[in-house]
Amino acid sequence: MDIVEILKALADETRIRILNLLYRETLCVCDLEEILKISQSNASRHITKLKQAKLIAGEKQAQWIYYRVNEKILEQYSFVKELLSKEMENDPQRQKDVARLKKYRELGGCCELAVKIVDD
Repeated sequence: MDIVEILKALADETRIRILNLLYRETLCVCDLEEILKISQSNASRHITKLKQAKLIAGEKQAQWIYYRVNEKILEQYSFVKELLSKEMENDPQRQKDVARLKKYRELGGCCELAVKIVDD
């Protein structure tokens, strides 16, 4: 994997937000849509870029594909893991995204149930 491709993939706010969530949990596109409040086409476009950079991997289960962070890339490029494990914790937007993920799960959120989060 070319480091330039990884850096290009990291150079977008939405992709950083997606990676931040996938670092914590395996999610499908519809989960990301609801948590991040983005459209399906927008989520899919960013997922494609992250997959091309090999930062994430997907596994098909029934009609859904569940994505997770590629642990091999985190081992190979430790700065990515450092970014996800330490730097993200201090960022207000990332904290909000993680709180929304937690609320989504507490409400029973998963793509099969299409749970909607109402912001406080």
